[in-house]
Amino acid sequence: MRFLCLWIWYGLITIASCTLLYAQRVNQYQLEVGGLASSSSTPFWLRANQYGTVPLKNPALRLNAGLHLDYQPIDSIGYKPKTDWGYGLNVVANIGATNQFLLSESYIKGRLGAFELYIGRRKEIIGLVDTLLTTGAYAWSGNALPIPKIQIGLPAYTAIPFTKGVVAVMGGFAHGWFENSDRLVTGSYLHQSYIYGRIGKPSWRFRLYGGFNHEVIWAGHSSSLDSTVAVNGQLPSAIRYYPAVVLGTRGADYVNDKNLTSFEDNRIGNHLGSLDLATDIDITNWNIFIYRQFPYDDGSLFYGTNLQDGLNGLRIKNRRKPTETGFFLRQVTIEYLFTGSQGGDVFIIDDPKRRGRDDYFNHSQYLDGWTYFGHTIGTPFLTPQQEVSASLPPRYGIANNRVSVFHLGLSALAFNKVDIIARLSYSKNAGTYQIPYLSIPVQFSGLLTASVPLNLLGGTVLNGSIAVDAGELLPNSVGGYVSLRKTGLLKSKRTVTISPRRGY
Repeated sequence: MRFLCLWIWYGLITIASCTLLYAQRVNQYQLEVGGLASSSSTPFWLRANQYGTVPLKNPALRLNAGLHLDYQPIDSIGYKPKTDWGYGLNVVANIGATNQFLLSESYIKGRLGAFELYIGRRKEIIGLVDTLLTTGAYAWSGNALPIPKIQIGLPAYTAIPFTKGVVAVMGGFAHGWFENSDRLVTGSYLHQSYIYGRIGKPSWRFRLYGGFNHEVIWAGHSSSLDSTVAVNGQLPSAIRYYPAVVLGTRGADYVNDKNLTSFEDNRIGNHLGSLDLATDIDITNWNIFIYRQFPYDDGSLFYGTNLQDGLNGLRIKNRRKPTETGFFLRQVTIEYLFTGSQGGDVFIIDDPKRRGRDDYFNHSQYLDGWTYFGHTIGTPFLTPQQEVSASLPPRYGIANNRVSVFHLGLSALAFNKVDIIARLSYSKNAGTYQIPYLSIPVQFSGLLTASVPLNLLGGTVLNGSIAVDAGELLPNSVGGYVSLRKTGLLKSKRTVTISPRRGY
């Protein structure tokens, strides 16, 4: 009897020692309906950096629906599973002058510790840059529809062991697929890799960042390529060329390999990207982020002949709480983008001082340029032919890649209720070295957006935007966009049992 009582007492203690956690899995949904109209083509800042979902021609009725499941957050007692998963789905329909049905996001992701694997299309911006008000990261800005890919990496800065959190890294390694429709070169692949490091703990007032991204278009075929750059229109596509693509090595054996031309002696595929540096400073009630992106495309950065080119940025963010009334400035972003040097106007491969004419985002084999479904993948200020004024000299691919851009972005809150965003950009444009714009057209593009919460359908947001293009590069246009957006959470509970500690 004594033994039975002790056994029951021990069982009760064991049950009491168990902890049942109800961890919430949060599905976030978004529904939006809106109308887009303008006097001519859709103004630049209504469509740029919108992941290729806003049509160049309007009017249009826009329907936008999304559903996302993120990783489980850390709960109140610090529990976080070592493995987790999530997904994203976003559908956009444009009905009007341009009829489109776009799957702008469709991915599934999984996490093991700090590492992540995802498959599909996911909205991303790659590079050290302000993501809210920027003109766009140089190489991967969010201006085009996301390219479907398989990617493994560290999605967030992760401390390197034994550095006590002072040194952290993030990065990714991916393989993707370009579209085959409406493209001169079809069957092409994407290779992408990037790594960025941080020196300084998140709690420190001063942090340094640095890293690079490497983007490559490779493989494919086209009847538009002549024999000097492709063998019977076929570009190197076999898996044996993949190491040279990833490493960017030169000296392919085109003499003995009949699948190559002398063009591949330089490199296999079209390689580009940026080398980025930044610093992050907390000063009392303000955060200051200063960044610089150095573009590379054809060896000029290695030899130091295009150091003038790049994206320079300053972001100032207000860390104080918004005031109840009046005007509260949240953030100011100032940027200057210059791509006019490109190492000079002469290209001599064996002369480092004259290895210029980089022709950013264009390539002799990949005639469509650094585009996806007609949109520039990198900064939208390097413009494809279909966007520029018909009065300018035509060129297939990227028609304007020698630019000088001054940009100001503002984010504010009025009366603790109305979100306001302004983007103002002024540019000078010289076309390309191959087909220059002799008149150097200037261009102003501006946007003002206001968002107001409404007590409708359990809470919605009314968005209104007005934009203008005035100048000689783009068609002159005034346009606007009005929408209603509803967001919400769908929660489900998951029970996790924590085993009792030994010794109780």
